Order: sequence, then structure tokens, then C-alpha cells
Amino acid sequence: MALKNLLVLVVLLGVVGVSVAHPYGNPLKKQNGHRNPRATGDLDLDYYRSKCPQLETIVRRVTFQYVSRRPTLAAALLRMHFHDCFVRGCDGSILLKSPLKDAERDAFPNLSVRGYEVIDAAKSALERTWGCRGLVSCADIIALVARDAVSVIGGPWWPVPLGRRDGRISKSSEVNLPSPFSDVKTLKKNFLDKGLNTKDLVVLSGAHTIGVSSCGLINNRIHNFTGRGDFDPAMNPSYVRALKKRCKPTDVKTPVDMDPGSAKKFDSHYFNIVAQKKGLFTSDATLLDDLDTNLYIQAQVLTGGASFNRDFSESMVKLGFVEILTGKQGEVRRRCAFVN
Repeated sequence: MALKNLLVLVVLLGVVGVSVAHPYGNPLKKQNGHRNPRATGDLDLDYYRSKCPQLETIVRRVTFQYVSRRPTLAAALLRMHFHDCFVRGCDGSILLKSPLKDAERDAFPNLSVRGYEVIDAAKSALERTWGCRGLVSCADIIALVARDAVSVIGGPWWPVPLGRRDGRISKSSEVNLPSPFSDVKTLKKNFLDKGLNTKDLVVLSGAHTIGVSSCGLINNRIHNFTGRGDFDPAMNPSYVRALKKRCKPTDVKTPVDMDPGSAKKFDSHYFNIVAQKKGLFTSDATLLDDLDTNLYIQAQVLTGGASFNRDFSESMVKLGFVEILTGKQGEVRRRCAFVN
């Protein structure tokens, strides 16, 4: 049996493949040998070192102060970074407020985003620090806070190349994020449109190992999937029964763990749950419908998540390069919620 499992593992890892992180240059510049036109520049791990060497220490301290008291903020701050990058790119536009309530943060998918106070606190601390005032973009702060928040709860660490500039535009009408109701074909296109591949899709879906959702987003799957009072056949029936006890048909507010049994710990347990057909969303369950994403899930289950932390770190570095503004593009906001 041990030999059989070993042979299966070799095959799985051979199919899934091994990716290489690009912490200095832009990993999105080339896709399949061609330059990605969405990649607008390179970032640098030492970008602020000469003028604001305290940057990462300050951001890490502020993040620890908030997340150590409220560990659930880790999932929220990671989600904020993801949502920011998937609209206009990683330009901090999710932070902008609008008196007309038509900014990204006012769009329905972003109404549940939390943790803006952490970004504001980090920005304020930097603005009070000699050498850092007016220098550090809010987009870079989001990227650093997301990394440090995951690290606080015991998750992986990854390098965050810096030098992003802040965008000046934020429109709720442009918020078209990957949906929890999407099938795998749609999700793969969503990610490809941002220069991310199928492996990035399944790896970053692993972020669902922390955090909660609500009954409102799953009631259709468990109570009335086809309009006949049935449930989604892609869900484990015992899991459906457990969810029905927690979520009544009209309940839209009760929280539900995205990774039951391990929702407060950043680990590979999410893939075990998906393999057992206990993925909370359609977007989780559908990862079993694609050969590549399914193989990755099975490999993580079989190896106890042996490569997940490394893979997640690499995909997060790639995410941080999505449609960035650099050089003289955009601006460095004095206050993250408002353009200068």
C-alpha cells in the first residue's frame, strides 16, 4: 500500500508540476513565452530601504497589534488584497471612499470586506515616521498587511516586492470578482484574464482554509438548488444535513466556517474538505471538475499539504504584480481613503 501511494504521489506531482517564485522581477511579464501586456513594470524588495528602512517593521507591528487581538481579521485582510488586485489591479483602489457610494468598497461583493482600520493605522504610523512621510503607497501597505496578517496566525511568509503606486479611480460598476457561484471554466478565465494560471486558481482557493461566510450565500445549495426543494448533488449529504441545522431557508446572516474543523488555522485542511465534497461554495466544489485542479487537491490530501505553503507563497507573489502602477503612474495617497 505504501509503495502504491508513493507511485501515485510521483504521478500527481509530475502532473501538477513545480513553479518557481519571482520575488524581484515581474512574474506576469511573460505567459507561454509572450509578454503579458497587463504587466506594467517591476517591483523591488529594496524599494523603500534607503528612505524608509523601518517600513516593514512598522507595518508588521501594527498588523500584529490588530490581528493578535482579532485573529479573524487575517482572512479579511487577505481577502481585501485579493479583491483589490482583481478589479483595477493592485493599486489600493478598494480603499477609496465616494460621497456618492459608487466606489469599489460600496459594491455588493465588497460590503463584507473588513480591516480598513488596519490599513489606516499602518499608513498613519508611517506618516508620523521621519523619512516615510508621503512615500509609501497604500497599495504597498495592503500587500504587506495581507502577508503579515497570515503570518500572525501561523501561515506562510512570502517576499513582498514594493514600489506600487496608488490608483485615482474606484468604481463599483467595475467590481466583477470571481464568484462563489462560478464553475471551474469561468474561474479559470477569471484568473487567466489577470495573468494567473490554473495552479494559481486552486492554490489561492486554499485561502478558504480561514474565515467565514454566511448562510445567505449557501442557502440555495442546501435548500432549493433546482427550485424543487433539493440540494446540490455535488455536496456531501451529511454535510448538507449539518448545514441545514445551522442555516434556515430565510437566514442570510448566520456565519458559517469555510473550512469546518480548521477555520482558524492556516493549513491545507481546505483541500481535504473539498475532496470530501464539503466545499462550501460552488466555486470550491467545482475544483473537482477539472483534471489539473483535482490532481492538485488529491496531491495535497495525499501528502498532508507538503507543498501548499510554498505554492501559496509563490502565487501570492504573482497576485501582487497584477496590473500594478509604477514609476510616475498614479500617485502616493496622503490618506488611503481619498485621492490627493
